[in-house]
Amino acid sequence: MKRIKLTVSYDGTKYCGWQIQPNGITIEEVLNKKISRITGEDIKVIGASRTDSGVHALGNVAVFDTGSTIPPERFLYALNQKLPEDIVIVKSEEVPLTWHPRYQDCTKTYEYHILNTPFPNPLKRFTNSHVSFPLDETKMQKAAEYLKGTHDFASFCNIRTNVEETVRTIYTLDVNRQNDQITIRISGNGFLYNMVRIIAGTLIRVGRGFYTPEKVKEILEAKERTEAGVTAPPEGLVLVGIEYDKGTCTDSSVHVPEDSKTPESGVK
Repeated sequence: MKRIKLTVSYDGTKYCGWQIQPNGITIEEVLNKKISRITGEDIKVIGASRTDSGVHALGNVAVFDTGSTIPPERFLYALNQKLPEDIVIVKSEEVPLTWHPRYQDCTKTYEYHILNTPFPNPLKRFTNSHVSFPLDETKMQKAAEYLKGTHDFASFCNIRTNVEETVRTIYTLDVNRQNDQITIRISGNGFLYNMVRIIAGTLIRVGRGFYTPEKVKEILEAKERTEAGVTAPPEGLVLVGIEYDKGTCTDSSVHVPEDSKTPESGVK
């Protein structure tokens, strides 16, 4: 028996997120079926981050256990021949059987993409959040500075989350504009449920002038979800990648399995 680690890229537009759901097809479901067909085993992958419906990824991570004789590095090619065109395995490799994608030191990086034009661009409707009102990216960056470091992010956590610990560390948070495209890039040791999208929604309100940059510091200190901006739409969000062995991976958007060494079937 060996454990295979996959780096997975996908367009989340057609999927109901990562985790298996009763109301629609998911990334996890597709991977389970395709890997099971290749190996002849009942495979259930474990994902590092359970992205929401409509959210994309360039470098999500998943593992599965198999007795297959297929070389670890060859699963990449075998799977890409079977997967739909909106899911691609970027890398496949063997890791120790005790290695778990959610219980390792790591840094997660997300980007939130905003198209800031008077009218939407139909070619970008699934990969960007459209904001028709002018945004001041300089004020958005000034506001973002208050969120860097280790803080209690209770104000930026979906109220449906019953997590006890809401302290997280943000290493970098940058707002950049290139013509009509604004990108919010954020790296941290873990993110609460909807945290990145709530931060994006709050910074958008700063950019529009509804909040001053200093208001974000007040929102952070309030530790109250109702103080922050709305949760930005999912289509603008991309999980860029997960770098292991840096920081502490404490992503509470996942449900911890009873046995962390055994893949469970199964949102951000």
